[in-house]
Amino acid sequence: MTASPFDRVSFRTQVLTRHLQTSPSTALSSPSPPSSDPLSSSSCLSYSPPELSVSPSAFDTNQMRALLDAHDIRERDWVFNLILQSNLFNPRKIGHRTFVSPDYNQSMEQQREITMRRVEYLLHRGVYRGWLTGRDAESELRKLAVFEVISIFDHSLGVKLGVHFFLWGGAIQFFGTKRHHDKWLQVSEDYGIKGCFAMTELGHGTNVKGIETVTTYDSLTGEFVINTPCETAQKYWIGGAAKHATHTIVFSQLNINGKNEGVHAFIVQIRDADGNICPNIRIADCGHKIGLNGVDNGRIWFDNVRIPRENLLNSVADVSPDGQYLTTIKDPDQRFAAFLAPLTSGRVNIAASAVYKSKVGLATAIRYSLSRRAFAAAPNEPEILLLDYPTHQRRLLPLLAKTYAMSFAANYLKSVFVQRTPETNKTIHVVSSAFKATLTWHNMRTLQECREACGGQGLKTENRVGQLKSEYDVQSTFEGDNNVLMQQISKALLAEYVSAQKNKKPFKGLWLEHMNGTSPVIPSQLSSSDLRCSGFQTDIFYLREQDLLNRFAAQVSELQRLGHSREQALLLSYQLAEDLGRAFADKAIFLTFIEAEEKVPAGSLKDVLGLVRSLYALIILEEDAAFLRYGYLSTENAAAVREEVKKLCSGLRPHALALVRSFGIPDAFLGPIAFDWVDANSWSSAQS
Repeated sequence: MTASPFDRVSFRTQVLTRHLQTSPSTALSSPSPPSSDPLSSSSCLSYSPPELSVSPSAFDTNQMRALLDAHDIRERDWVFNLILQSNLFNPRKIGHRTFVSPDYNQSMEQQREITMRRVEYLLHRGVYRGWLTGRDAESELRKLAVFEVISIFDHSLGVKLGVHFFLWGGAIQFFGTKRHHDKWLQVSEDYGIKGCFAMTELGHGTNVKGIETVTTYDSLTGEFVINTPCETAQKYWIGGAAKHATHTIVFSQLNINGKNEGVHAFIVQIRDADGNICPNIRIADCGHKIGLNGVDNGRIWFDNVRIPRENLLNSVADVSPDGQYLTTIKDPDQRFAAFLAPLTSGRVNIAASAVYKSKVGLATAIRYSLSRRAFAAAPNEPEILLLDYPTHQRRLLPLLAKTYAMSFAANYLKSVFVQRTPETNKTIHVVSSAFKATLTWHNMRTLQECREACGGQGLKTENRVGQLKSEYDVQSTFEGDNNVLMQQISKALLAEYVSAQKNKKPFKGLWLEHMNGTSPVIPSQLSSSDLRCSGFQTDIFYLREQDLLNRFAAQVSELQRLGHSREQALLLSYQLAEDLGRAFADKAIFLTFIEAEEKVPAGSLKDVLGLVRSLYALIILEEDAAFLRYGYLSTENAAAVREEVKKLCSGLRPHALALVRSFGIPDAFLGPIAFDWVDANSWSSAQS
């Protein structure tokens, strides 16, 4: 029987009355008995901290944080506290709490100036100690840890430092020799000069090999001459160039005696000590952006700029005083590959820091969902917490599981990077490409879902989640377009495949050893215990990658047999290439999770990690159509996966608060809605 309009109005009136009759002390339990005058005497809804309604954590959150952060926890906390101690970081009292985040209401110029003042504040407190002069693994890990903390506060500050230390400083470290190290590294670490990195041009971004800036050598004066021959050769999006940078690394084609020797890197001064632009250099501002307005991105033109011969970064190639080109790497392609080394450090840094922004979004959204209620299941019952809705669990908890998995992936990447050797460079290139793309895409998806999960509150800049989307959108593009990086992964795997076939040697490295065995067999009917078994999960990730690599190699070979060039064949096989790139990344992330989990002794922490790992694995199976498309899962097994995801979300619900507390992010760095959102939005708060 259909309810009448009067019945619906009556029911809504009853719901409103229950709201008004619920006091703060009983808001989470049973409704109060009706009073004679509910509209005048009863309390309104109130905030209750999630800690009051959640059972004590089943595991030690400090131990979980140690597993997630992996290194330099004391250093991280020291920098968190440095930020909290200074008014430069825009502390704001909202309700009864203090929060820190950039003031995005400031003009572009104001944001740039305050960013530079924050750089100087951290400099004077010794934060950058050893960032360029400390070459051991411990110094590099410390730098990465501190950078992750700084980026939690503000991406503009992180990018400003990243350009100076990772790109400018990294280029001198990687491309330079002792003369460059002695002259430039210490003064750069002390910010005696401010560096930037001029690679991207108006006409060429990802395709660095095609850049159009030209450098020639004048043997009469012993100088290189750098020129911007056309408008598309102007250097573009150069962080720091518009206002603050005094020097830059210029990437340019090098023409010697009429022969183009390919892309090389040069040190060029673009401003004097007083901030005046140097002769024969023109600089323009890139203007306002959708985010990162604390970074002064600029454009640079070079009009026959002369620099000393010694300013060529010459670890790969050199030019003698009389103009002879000297190099031990005769192959131009190998020489070019050597010039891309600094981008690897940038990708490591971007991948690792992206995970921490996902943590900010999830910590805010999940805490909010543990105190915000909506709708009652039946009359005379309290409204339901958002995270008690299965749909809300399904929105946020798989993203939480992925963020945990990607934390372990980032830790692995940092570890192999700081211990790099010539033999591991290929692995670092492939893995950093895979993780940079996957982790930054995940970050954007997570921030979007968290924004929506916070409802209208997610739109407020002070709650951070929505603004972080704009600030971090660029991560999908800079230091390698994500789609291009994923194509590079597939090409690298194909090269491994061809090499193994040609040389009749087993696969080794990049976790490809499973290619040497037979294909795993997936049970025709998967039980709940099967789906949660790490052995099954490993097998299906291996099966997917093995099959896709075989398919990709076969398709490229067949297209070449039909007369297509190798490059054309690769382009025509882009769909398989995309599937394969994703398969490699998901497998690699999963295996780093397994490795981290194996180090944990039996107990509640390991049990919860097992749930998180299973949710990560199964959500990948559910989301990627390749598992059904290529028959790795039957439709019945795919349905079983979906059902198990629902059960895992429900199983992780009691641990959600402890899992986000384990991130170790101080309360002040989250959005106000993560805490007492009623107090934060009260009239008294608005007046203060």
